[in-house]
Amino acid sequence: MVESNTTSESTEVNQSTTETSHETVSSTDGHEELVHEHTLFAEPLFELGPLTVTNSLLTSWLALFILLVIGLAFRAQLGAVPKKLQNVVEMVMEKFLEIFDAITGSRERSIKLAPFVMSFFVLILVNNWLGLIPGVGSIGQIVMHEGHRTFIPYLRGGTADLNTTLALASIAVVASHIFGVVAVGAWTYLNKFINIKAIAEIPKKFLKDPTIIVVNPIKAFVGLIEIIGEVAKIASLSFRLFGNIFAGEVLLASMAAIIAFAVPIPFMFLEIIVGLIQALIFAILVLIYVSISTTAEEH
Repeated sequence: MVESNTTSESTEVNQSTTETSHETVSSTDGHEELVHEHTLFAEPLFELGPLTVTNSLLTSWLALFILLVIGLAFRAQLGAVPKKLQNVVEMVMEKFLEIFDAITGSRERSIKLAPFVMSFFVLILVNNWLGLIPGVGSIGQIVMHEGHRTFIPYLRGGTADLNTTLALASIAVVASHIFGVVAVGAWTYLNKFINIKAIAEIPKKFLKDPTIIVVNPIKAFVGLIEIIGEVAKIASLSFRLFGNIFAGEVLLASMAAIIAFAVPIPFMFLEIIVGLIQALIFAILVLIYVSISTTAEEH
C-alpha cells in the first residue's frame, strides 16, 4: 500500500494488482490520475549532499548491509571442527573451486582469485533476489511529476539499474588489468595493446627476415583491436546483466497486473533461477578475463 504526499486527499493503491510497465489509475474524485511506469533509469529519492540517492542505490546499500551482517555472523561461528552451516558453505566453495580450476588450470590460482570473483557473485545474487521480494517496487510514495501524480517505489532491484551493472563491469575489467600488470609486468602487459616491441624489432631483424615488415605491423594493429575488445567487455557484462534483470521485473509486473494470484508464482521461480544464473555468468566471465590478463602472451 502507498500513501499520497498531497494534502488534498489520501489515496490507497494496491500495487500487486495494478502494477504494469506503464499504467494510469484514476483517483477517487475522478479527476486526478496516478501514473506508474517501469523506467530504464532509477528514480531519485533524496539528496545526501552532492550525492543523489536513487531507489536502486538504496537497494544496493541494503544488499551490502545484509552481506556484512551475514559475513560477521558466519565468521563468529567458524571453528576448527565445521558445524552444519560451515559444512554447507565449504561444500559450495569446493564446487566453485572445481569450476574455477577448469578455467585457471590450477587450484593455487583458483584460491587466489576466488575471493575477488566470489565477491561479485554474492553481491549480484543478493541484488537480483532482493528485487523479487514483495514490497520492492510496490511500496513507495506519490509525487507530482510534469503535472501527473507519479508513483516512485522506495526500493528497486539494484541490478535493474544500468548504472549499477556498468559500475560492476568497469570495476571487474579495470581490476583484471591491474592483476595483469602485477602478474606479468607493466612493460609486457602494455605490449599486449600497444605493441612497441614489435615495431622496434623491424629495423633489427629486417635483413634476416624481410617478412617481419609485414608481420610485426599486423601484430601492432591486433593490439589496438584488443583495446576495443576491453571496452566491449564492459558493455557486454553490464548490458547482459541489466537486460535480463530489468526484463524480469517488467514480466513479473505485467503478470501481476493481469492476475494477481497464482499466475505470477511460476514466473517468480523462473526469475529466482535467472538471478542465480546471471550472477554465475558474470562471475565466470570476470574469472576468465582475469585469467587471460594474468597469463603471459606466449602462453
